[in-house]
Amino acid sequence: MRGREDEKTRRRVKPSRPPVLSSSRYWLLKQEPTDFSFDDLWRAPGRTTNWEGVRNYAARNYLRDQIKLGDLAFFYHSNANPSAVVGIVECVREGYPDPTAFDAKSPYYDADSTPDKPRWFQIDVRAVERLARPVSITELRGDPALKSMALLRISQLSVQPVTPAEWKAVLKHARRAQPLSLSP
Repeated sequence: MRGREDEKTRRRVKPSRPPVLSSSRYWLLKQEPTDFSFDDLWRAPGRTTNWEGVRNYAARNYLRDQIKLGDLAFFYHSNANPSAVVGIVECVREGYPDPTAFDAKSPYYDADSTPDKPRWFQIDVRAVERLARPVSITELRGDPALKSMALLRISQLSVQPVTPAEWKAVLKHARRAQPLSLSP
């Protein structure tokens, strides 16, 4: 048995776990490629853009309160053929008010959101990696390791947390030469 013995109780004590070196968290950001694709981001100056127009309170809360500088996210093409994880982005600016909410000409305008009391937030992201191949929603659904993934349970949410185990599983799929056969 690994560990040391507690001198008072004479029981073995497990050694403490090493500290986590990175406090980064993982996310999935959904975008319709007809509006803005990963290729568009790759071509953007500095491969960077703001993640604007989110109008769901749960997603807003992730953008405003939880996604931090350096966090990584999968870029997911939704409503595509096929819908798939296609790249990785990094948060390069934490949540700040989304100015499209204040612009009456914007499709994301919200009359109840003001610069003094913003309702909607955005982050800035930078493209860091194109996946070797897209990982389709069908492939994700076929992996038992991903059965609890938010994307497969609450698919309409545009900003979602991803666990470290899910992150590794998706990357494992992306690094395969071909998708696993899903037929018996």
